[in-house]
Amino acid sequence: MKNSRRGFLLFSLGIGSSLALSRIALADAAKLSEADPKAQAVGYKEVAATVDKSKYPAYVAGQNCSNCSLFQGKGSDAWGGCLLFGNEQVAATGWCSSYSNM
Repeated sequence: MKNSRRGFLLFSLGIGSSLALSRIALADAAKLSEADPKAQAVGYKEVAATVDKSKYPAYVAGQNCSNCSLFQGKGSDAWGGCLLFGNEQVAATGWCSSYSNM
């Protein structure tokens, strides 16, 4: 497994966020909008199939938030927390350029 500064930072943020937030707190969290500046910065789409493949060539069919290592929900949840977006939930069918399967 290749270690990187980005991976370390994401892992560190994940640990801190996991300790600070509980699953119960996320249950009523707001859903992230594609229009949100944070979402736009990473190319977030609620439906992964709508990702602009010319703009995000790293996207591969089958990648989505529910199988990303940053997703904080269960695989069967329609929406769940994401370590990148704090208290806002992302669609399990979504995708962004920070997708990771580490």
